[in-house]
Amino acid sequence: MKLPYIIAVVAAIAIAAVIINLPNANDASTSNVDGQTLTSAALTSPGTMTVAVPEMHCQYSCFPRVKETLESSDTVEMVELAPQADPTMLDDRSVIVHYKSGFNPDDAIAKLTQEGFADSTVVQ
Repeated sequence: MKLPYIIAVVAAIAIAAVIINLPNANDASTSNVDGQTLTSAALTSPGTMTVAVPEMHCQYSCFPRVKETLESSDTVEMVELAPQADPTMLDDRSVIVHYKSGFNPDDAIAKLTQEGFADSTVVQ
């Protein structure tokens, strides 16, 4: 009975085809910020973007670390805390990054991760 072998070969080919067509984790990801396409390359014009920082738990210790980490880049002009509904509590764990030409969002996220703010992502 060769039928089981034929089915196994066809299944293996189908699985290989699916794996080949999966997005590669090393490929540059893209999204849109201020009308610019984000990739792993630097942005070509200045602008602002919002970065979610879920591990930022307070505005008195964590936010200054996030701000200092991002502003350590020459391409970041300023980092501000996203507006909060209650000024005494951190209810929106996002920052607004004002950046210059040459800013690389992937580098910024990597710096935040290295500083202990894992899962940070560009929101817009």
